[in-house]
Amino acid sequence: MSTVLQVCTMLGSLGMFLYGMSLMSGGLQKMAGDKLRSFMAAMTSNAVKRVFTGILVTALVQSSTATTLMLVSFVNAGLLSLANAIGVIMGANIGTTVTAWIFALSFGGGSFSLGAIAVPLMFLGYLLIASKRKHNNNFGEFVMGFAFLFLGLSTLRETSTMLLDNDPVRIFLSHLTGYGVGSILIFMVTGALMTLMLQSSAATMAITMVLVANGYIPFEMAAAMVLGENIGTTITSNIAASVANVSAKRTARAHMLFNLFGVCWVFCIFHPFLKVVGSVVELFGFPNPALTDFGTADVQTRQALVASLPYSVATLHTLFNVINTLILIWFVPVIEKIVTWMVPSPAGEEEVFRLKYIKGGPLGTAELSLNEASSELVHFGEICYNGFKYVREAINEPDPEKFEQINEKLVKYESITDNIEYEIAQYLGEVSKGELSHSSTVRVKSIYKIIGELESLGDSGEAIGRMLRRIHIHDKYFDGSMLNKLNRLMDYVEDAFKAMLHNLRLGYRQLWDIANASNAEYNINVYRNSIREELISGIEHEGKNYQSGVFYMDVVNELEQIGDFIINVSEAILEENNEA
Repeated sequence: MSTVLQVCTMLGSLGMFLYGMSLMSGGLQKMAGDKLRSFMAAMTSNAVKRVFTGILVTALVQSSTATTLMLVSFVNAGLLSLANAIGVIMGANIGTTVTAWIFALSFGGGSFSLGAIAVPLMFLGYLLIASKRKHNNNFGEFVMGFAFLFLGLSTLRETSTMLLDNDPVRIFLSHLTGYGVGSILIFMVTGALMTLMLQSSAATMAITMVLVANGYIPFEMAAAMVLGENIGTTITSNIAASVANVSAKRTARAHMLFNLFGVCWVFCIFHPFLKVVGSVVELFGFPNPALTDFGTADVQTRQALVASLPYSVATLHTLFNVINTLILIWFVPVIEKIVTWMVPSPAGEEEVFRLKYIKGGPLGTAELSLNEASSELVHFGEICYNGFKYVREAINEPDPEKFEQINEKLVKYESITDNIEYEIAQYLGEVSKGELSHSSTVRVKSIYKIIGELESLGDSGEAIGRMLRRIHIHDKYFDGSMLNKLNRLMDYVEDAFKAMLHNLRLGYRQLWDIANASNAEYNINVYRNSIREELISGIEHEGKNYQSGVFYMDVVNELEQIGDFIINVSEAILEENNEA
């Protein structure tokens, strides 16, 4: 019965550890809020900044998995390019070694124990969570998570020692370590599977340190488990990216390639690499774990070796990721090409869902910065035009399942336009902090208005998708005549889009006539009125279905509303030029 209780206690301590990790990471992310997203988006202008960003963010949230999942979501939303995300991933792998060092300190012995202060920290965490201030609540989550993490780690170490400290377990583990290269592969696979099951490389790292610190496995097998953990941790991001867009899937594949490459080269020079790790550990004043024979060493050396093993594991993890980053940071374009080949774009679909011209903070002068923002407006307009093509597909698709796939793209484009508007607005906010001339102030005001109108185009596309979904739910449909008229109306809207893009490209100080946009808007309004009058007449005299007619006019009116947003863009440019 005591063995069953010990197993349950060990599993409970592991659950406490994982919950603490999740709570601590979540509290930090809530405290950072949009600042974390803005920081990650801004600090990616060069390779060094990308790696530094990954290190810092992962060291803060204490989880490379959390950082990678954020990256997948940012790339999915178009906030980061694939190349930038690859650099941040490399930094994230270095940043996760901070967790290993914290664990090593908690295993290192001495009078100070992080587990001992965990319970008092819970009281502090409770007081902060009970506070009425949201910021204090979030910080309280972090403190409580920190306490749970180290209380779970301390309990895990004590319980596993009692559970594993018997001859059958030691004999079994000693057999597993006697197959040479086969043993290395066994423990690599074990590390990968444990990380996959626990969904946390930190938890597997803690278990590895428990095993090696208590002498259940030698340093070589602990090193193999660490290599396996680096493979297992890539699985989570690939699972998360399985429902995301092509760019996000490529980001997850890049994470996998980075870690697989590192594991392969370390495996090829496994024992020489461990000697290098041992030489570094010796600099800390500890025995070299790769050279010291535990069986023949004296008592004092044995004690020093046992104390050094957690630090040796942390050192190995750090060297592995640092050296791997130093090698691969020069090959980001190659990695990008490989993952692009691994995850090709769907036929006929080019995903350009991110900022193209705004790469970081404002440039040297407001004028240059606003030129950059104006270029981004053209790109934004092109994205809106691409999204409108799915509106036409959705209206003409009779099959409910195929319609749902198209409707998902409309929802996606609405999210994309929200994000792009936000990022451009943030950029304009930074530009506005400097001294602006009258003309620059006018331009900022105009750009704010234009991005609002372009974002509304994404809203309208999603709104039409909702209308069409209601039609499918009520088992109604548009007849051939209705579809013909809707397609003709969409032709007029496309003409308006083309005029808008032409005017956006001319832009500041070059656009003085918007007759092309006005004519397109006029055609939309006239044809909308014609459709409405014909529908009313059909319902009154020909007995056409009233409910289908209501759905039909809802779509017609939303298409006309799209025309209004489009003309507003050209009018904003003209007003800007006249006022400037």
